[in-house]
This record gives sequence, structure tokens and C-alpha cells, in this order.
Amino acid sequence: MSVIDTTYATQPGIDAYSAKMASKVSSAGAKSSLDQSDFLKLMTAQLNNQDPFNPVDNTQMVAQMAQFSSVAGISEMNVTLKGLATKLGSTSATDAMGFVGKTVLTEGDTAYERASGGITGAVELDGEATDVNVTIADKNGNVVRSMQLGRQAQGAATYDWDGTDGAGNKLNAGPYTVTVDAANAGKTVTARGLVWAPVDSVSVPASGDATLNVTGIGTVKTSAIRSIA
Repeated sequence: MSVIDTTYATQPGIDAYSAKMASKVSSAGAKSSLDQSDFLKLMTAQLNNQDPFNPVDNTQMVAQMAQFSSVAGISEMNVTLKGLATKLGSTSATDAMGFVGKTVLTEGDTAYERASGGITGAVELDGEATDVNVTIADKNGNVVRSMQLGRQAQGAATYDWDGTDGAGNKLNAGPYTVTVDAANAGKTVTARGLVWAPVDSVSVPASGDATLNVTGIGTVKTSAIRSIA
């Protein structure tokens, strides 16, 4: 931490001490600023070597000590806040357990049928697109439905398939594999498929955040969950 102001330390005797300190700092190479200990040493040398007929201004000295204490306090507070931010930003095992048994929307290409049949999901676009396509294949790899979502803005474009083929026949051939692609006036737009899948369990490592085990997708961080139902 840098000392904000040491202009009051200019009495005879203190200059030699300051030069000595600067020499030590320079030779050490690793220390480029004065910390609280150095500040107190300089202040002590100032008091020991002050001119008795022209002593240090008490008001100025107290003001600078208060200023240094404020900076030291802010630095310590920043360290504490960073620790709190890290703690709040992480997911505890208890928080992760709350996902078990729920269905989450996350990046993936395997989708499971709803109780009423069919699937729903979304296409996450990194830019505006004039053409967004969703292709759904059954568990044997046969394409059962192709959907054109048309022009879409950047962000998430949702789709809903009722579980029927082109002839209106009800299908029950999941889990389904969903692929997506998008283009803007013929130029490819980066797109990711988002699917709904159930959370089976939670993995709690010895260190690090807990992760979710999602059916058909695998291990997923809670930060990758877009929505939960």
C-alpha cells in the first residue's frame, strides 16, 4: 500500500532515514511502495529528529495518520468483499440439491418427451438471423420433423413440437436428437440448441462447486442453466 502523503516528514534527520529506506526498497527490487510499517517508522524518525523550536504540526500529522488509516481500511475491506463475492458466486451443495427432480433448460441436443407428447426447446443465437432451422430425429436417427422458425432477433428463439409427424400421426420415439442451424442473408450465425432435461442427481467434489447430473446431457454447472421448471 502506498503512503498517500509524506510531505510533513522533511525535518533534519528524516531525510537521511528516507534515503536509507529508498535504498533498501531499490535494492530489494520486490517492494515498490511503503506499507503501514514503513509509514510508522518514518513518523517515528520524524518525531525523534524534529527541531524542538519548530516541531511537527500536530494537526497535519493527525490528519495524515487518519488518511493513511482510511486507505488501509479500504484495502482490507476490498479483500473482505472479494471473499464474500467469491462465496456468494459459488453454488453450495444445498443449493444444487434443490435442482434434483426438476427439469432444466440447458445447452444440449438430447430431448425427452413431455407427458403430453412432443418436446419444446430453444435456439440461442449470437446474432440476428433471417433463417433459423430446427431438425428433430428419433432414437434411431430418422428425421421426424423439420421446423423453420424464420427471422429471429439475437437471443433465444423458442419452438414447440406437438409430437406428430408431417401426416399428423402421433409419435413416441424419444429420446430425440435436436440439431439447429441459423443464417443471416446466407451467412452462418452461431447458434446453440437448448433442451429441457431432468436433473437426476448432484455431484459434490472435494473442492469446487457442486454440479448437476442431467439425463441425456451429463454433468452441467448450475451457471449453465437457462431456466428451471
